[in-house]
Amino acid sequence: MVVLALGLSAARSAGHIDHDTVTRIVLGATGLMVAWFGNMMPKRFVPSELARKVHRVGGWSLVISGLIYAAAFAILPIQTAVFVGGGAVVAGLAITIGYCQSLRTKARA
Repeated sequence: MVVLALGLSAARSAGHIDHDTVTRIVLGATGLMVAWFGNMMPKRFVPSELARKVHRVGGWSLVISGLIYAAAFAILPIQTAVFVGGGAVVAGLAITIGYCQSLRTKARA
């Protein structure tokens, strides 16, 4: 990711690409990195069944929100993409936290 950003910054300094393109590529790659992390999340071994459930839901929410984030920076104006992409990531985190809370409530009952 750092190499990508540095390479794009050098290309922008040389006049090959403009600032908006650099922003779109770097932030789109960030969204893909979030999706990749979400894809890896349920593959980690945890001994608790509840933790495995949380990893599955968290993985799905991160994959979907990361892909929405990347797509937003690919097709929307940058100001709109910031709100849409950021909202998608916050919604994914809220879904995961809400699911954790619901499992915790069920376990206590």
